[in-house]
Amino acid sequence: MSGLVVGLIVLALVAVLGLSVIVSYNRFVRQRNLVEESWRQIDVELHRRYDLIPNLVETVKGYAAHERGTFEAVTAARAAASNPGTGPAEQAQQENLLSGALLQLFAVAEAYPQLRASENFTQLQTQLAETEDRIAAGRRFYNANVRALNTRVESFPSSVVASSFGFKRAEYFEAEDPTVRKAPSVTF
Repeated sequence: MSGLVVGLIVLALVAVLGLSVIVSYNRFVRQRNLVEESWRQIDVELHRRYDLIPNLVETVKGYAAHERGTFEAVTAARAAASNPGTGPAEQAQQENLLSGALLQLFAVAEAYPQLRASENFTQLQTQLAETEDRIAAGRRFYNANVRALNTRVESFPSSVVASSFGFKRAEYFEAEDPTVRKAPSVTF
C-alpha cells in the first residue's frame, strides 16, 4: 500500500510539473504575441507619419523652393525609415535620422512667416505632432511589454521553459535622438 501512495505522490508531482510547464509556455506565447501586437501599433503610426511627410515637404517647397538639400535629406530619410528594419533597434536608428531631417525642415519653415501662417502647413504640423505623440505612447507600451517578456525569459524557473522552447529576449525601441535625452535648460 505504501508503494501505491508513493506512486500517486510521484504521479501528482509529475502532473503538477507538467501543468506548470504548460502554463509557463502559454504565458510566453501570450507575452510574445503582445510584444508583436504592440510593435504593429507603432508600425501603423510610423506609416501615418511617412504619409504626412510628402505633403509637408510639398507645402514647404511652395514657399522655399531654393532649400533643395533639405528636401532631399527629408525624402531620403523617409525612404530609409519606411523600409522595415531588421528589428526595433535598426528601426529606431532610421527614425532618429528622419526626426533630424524633419527638424531641418521645420528650421527652414521658421524663416518663412507666410508659410508658418499657412493653414495647410499648420494642419500638417499639428497632425505630425499628434502622430509623434502616438508613436511615443506606442513606444512606451511596446517597451513595457518587452520588459515583461525579457524579465520572464531571464527569471528562474521560467528561464528553463524559455530556453527549452526557444523564447528569446526582445529588443527595445529606444530613442537615440540627443534632443530627447538632453535635459532641458531652464533660465530665470
